[in-house]
Amino acid sequence: MSETGQVATGNSDAVVARLLGADALGLVLPPSGDVVPAVSFADLEWTAGVLERRARRFGSADRRVLATVWWYSASSVLLTPPLAGLVTGIPLSARLADLSVAMLPGPLPAAAEAGAAGSGDLAADLRDSLGAVIAAVAEAGRMRERPLWAIATDSLANRLLALGQATGKTDRATGLAVPLAASVGPPLPSPRYEDVAGRRFVRRASCCLLDRTPGGPTCTSCPRRPPAERRRLLERLTGGVRGAGSRE
Repeated sequence: MSETGQVATGNSDAVVARLLGADALGLVLPPSGDVVPAVSFADLEWTAGVLERRARRFGSADRRVLATVWWYSASSVLLTPPLAGLVTGIPLSARLADLSVAMLPGPLPAAAEAGAAGSGDLAADLRDSLGAVIAAVAEAGRMRERPLWAIATDSLANRLLALGQATGKTDRATGLAVPLAASVGPPLPSPRYEDVAGRRFVRRASCCLLDRTPGGPTCTSCPRRPPAERRRLLERLTGGVRGAGSRE
């Protein structure tokens, strides 16, 4: 292994060691998954094939819905390694060429691993990677790109929240979201959070459209719910106990 490869592996291992439940966060490739290079996610033909296979799984032929639901999962998985590096202070690459993704049947992206250290410009790398994948997903789904950028900002916010909870420093981790998104720049919206009964949630800018699939549920935090109803459901989720969330 080259010296560069050793550094990259060391960085990934060090990040995993610092995070409680790194496997559940999607930072450890499961042995049963098929590993694909993340550059595949920016390939139109590959993405169209994924949507076709998922159409059978969800029982839906609506390309926009299929693309949206797919990107909700894919964006979260792709963002986890570089954001974990940001939170732990051990830079991991956000470049598609440096990421590998484990795919489970569905197909469903389950985890991602960075094969290189960060370049030193995380925002630029995120802009390039997100832009490339969003372009492919939008074309395959025959939809506009802007809703997919909104999903990306929700995934960024959600991953930083989860990583903050894993480190016991939720305020610090979620505090990185707005400045990072601002550095990435438009069309990525600014991430938002809200605290309910002492627990922090992402105040979503996007809808996953899962409830547009046969039998799909409406998410508790769905932005299409009336604000009062959404807050009431979130309070019920916390059990109404203050301090239920992991806060710094």
